[in-house]
Amino acid sequence: MRSRDGNFNLLLRFCSLAITFSLSTQASEYIISYRFVVKDATLYNETLHISKAMQKCSGIPQTPLLLTTYKDKNLKKTIKNNEQEFIDFIHKLGLSVEHKEKTTNHINRSTTILTLKSTCFKVDFNDNFAKITPLK
Repeated sequence: MRSRDGNFNLLLRFCSLAITFSLSTQASEYIISYRFVVKDATLYNETLHISKAMQKCSGIPQTPLLLTTYKDKNLKKTIKNNEQEFIDFIHKLGLSVEHKEKTTNHINRSTTILTLKSTCFKVDFNDNFAKITPLK
C-alpha cells in the first residue's frame, strides 16, 4: 500500500516538470518590417524595423530560419551579426515590389521599392542559435 506522501511527491515532480517544459517552449514574438529603395540603379535607402509584439500573434508557422547567437538574447544584435542571411530569408518570404520609370529628354530615371509589410515572427533563443519563424 502506498502512502499519501509518496503520491504527493510524485505529483509535485510531475507538475514542476510540466511547468519547466512550458516555460522553455515559449517563444517571444516580434513585429519586423523591411524596406529597400533603389534609385537610378543605386541603393538609396534600406530600413529594417524590429519591435516586440504588444499583442499575441496568431497564424500558421512557416519555415524557420536558424541564426547563430553566441549566447546573446538580443534579436537586433543577432540579426546584425547575421545580416545577409536574414535579408536573403526575407526576400524568400515574398516582398511587394513597386517600380516607377520615367524618361525625360532621353534621361531615364527609375525607382524600385521592395517592401516586407509588418510581419509577426516567433523567436526562440537557445544557447547557440535563434530560431526565427514567420507567421502567416
